Amino acid sequence: MSPDEQKRAVGEAAAEQVDERTFVIGLGTGSTAAWFVRALPGRLAGADLTGRVCVATSEATAGLARSVGLEVIDLDQAGSIDLTVDGADEIGPGLALIKGAGGALLREKLVWEASRRCVVIADASKRVEMLGRRYPLPIEVVPFGHALTLRRIVGGLADCGVAASPRLRLAGDAPFVTDNGNYIYDAACGAIVDPAGVEAALKSITGVVEHGLFLGLAESALIGTDEGVIRLDR
Repeated sequence: MSPDEQKRAVGEAAAEQVDERTFVIGLGTGSTAAWFVRALPGRLAGADLTGRVCVATSEATAGLARSVGLEVIDLDQAGSIDLTVDGADEIGPGLALIKGAGGALLREKLVWEASRRCVVIADASKRVEMLGRRYPLPIEVVPFGHALTLRRIVGGLADCGVAASPRLRLAGDAPFVTDNGNYIYDAACGAIVDPAGVEAALKSITGVVEHGLFLGLAESALIGTDEGVIRLDR
């Protein structure tokens, strides 16, 4: 299967995870998660699954969800989430993830951490032996003093053995702005040997809002392959 066919296959397979115990559903952001959103109305059409509500991780996902007839509520209104399904940019050992290529990492992490169960879906290319080798690590920062924050980020990564020169993400000639009004720096790390150490270092930097390391959050993964969809458990 092509990568797009793999994405569709895992999105549709993930919809089967929704059952009579799943009342509030977290919707991820990105091209793979979009297939899950599109598959949900068919899954929820059964009489025993009506009345379900969703929490979206971005304005784009919320718009897509409403366009296919799903009810979207705020995270504060939901309180807790039964199941979240989302994509990833890299899936490493132990289902450690890099996320945030779509720019929704802060809302994604808020939704993930409010969820009882998280399932990551991806095509086969997203599996890696070590995080950081293929995709840069997104780091969301407040715009005020962001150049100073960048210098602190470089130092913090260096303390963890990561030599990186993060680049400000752009939208045309201007900085890319997240749904939360923040900027993103993308750090091409090469390899992240100590993800937990990098996580702690970044979280300690004033001006850093969030980062794209999702550690210990995914319960399972559905991966699209040429032979079909496989499941990995943490």
